[in-house]
Amino acid sequence: MLRIHVSGWDLSKVRMATGPDALWETILSFHRLRDRRASTVFGKWRAETRPRLNGEVRLLSAIIPPRGYFPDFLTPTQEGSEPLDFNTGMEALRDTPPERLRAELALLGAEDAAVGRTATARRAVRPMRLDALREGRSEPLGRLIGALRSYHRAAVEPYWPHIQAGVEADRAVRGRALLDGGVDELLASLPPVFRWRAPVLEADYPVDRELRLDGRGLLLQPSFFCRGTPVVLRDPLLPPVLVYPVSHAGAPAFAEPGPWLGRLLGKTRSTVLRTIGDGCTTSELARRAGVSLASASQHACVLREAGLVHTLRHGSSVLHTVTPLGGSLLRGGAPLAVS
Repeated sequence: MLRIHVSGWDLSKVRMATGPDALWETILSFHRLRDRRASTVFGKWRAETRPRLNGEVRLLSAIIPPRGYFPDFLTPTQEGSEPLDFNTGMEALRDTPPERLRAELALLGAEDAAVGRTATARRAVRPMRLDALREGRSEPLGRLIGALRSYHRAAVEPYWPHIQAGVEADRAVRGRALLDGGVDELLASLPPVFRWRAPVLEADYPVDRELRLDGRGLLLQPSFFCRGTPVVLRDPLLPPVLVYPVSHAGAPAFAEPGPWLGRLLGKTRSTVLRTIGDGCTTSELARRAGVSLASASQHACVLREAGLVHTLRHGSSVLHTVTPLGGSLLRGGAPLAVS
């Protein structure tokens, strides 16, 4: 079990990340690539991604095991709520002090021994030259960064709009909870894996962990590729960040716009798309757009099938938000920037 101790001062410093974190999504997607579960959500993504990969899987497997600990330096973070973009994150990784590389790679080796990785699995470490990486040499670190860049281009970058849509939908739910009941309601609204029992936030976790914030606050980072349980950094001295899975209920995660787009023509549906804007429930949509509840639900369904709206169930209601594609359509076709 994970237990995060949240003081009154920490409550005032709890904050939501402003969007998906490219490094966390990259590392966690590598877990999903080797995981056969959740085929409904990630099956299409796996099938499309695997043929685009070359030697990245073997290289990255040396430092990112299928489960358990992976080095904290792979997911650098910064103070505040703005996640690092991928290029900035790679520069931060390149600047990792050699003593930190040594310490975290030693911990990775200890974890390998503790879980009894097979000789075959241990041999996968050799191409990465972890001994040289521990010494802070530029060549193996450059190879690691190159493998991460290639993998990100193949597995994450093409799907960034989908990732953004999932994270933005979760942020809309958390934002409404914060407005309705403050930080207490925000923490209570987190996915069912969490239990907010002030002053402790508990979560199902593979091992027992106690994280004391000690007045530093907590960054809540929703993640598209996180699955099942949340993730926290192993080093308690690093800025506290809680990475947790977004919901994938509703339409398939990687559904592409199809023939439904032709059904979007018409004044009412355009009004519905504009009304959804930054997010609203079906009841709010009906009231604001001046249509019946049944009509609002039907229009939102068509927009969701077209990839223009993301729908997330929240309690007894559902919350609709505009996807990057829907936002682009509302802006007259101007593309959304991709990290």
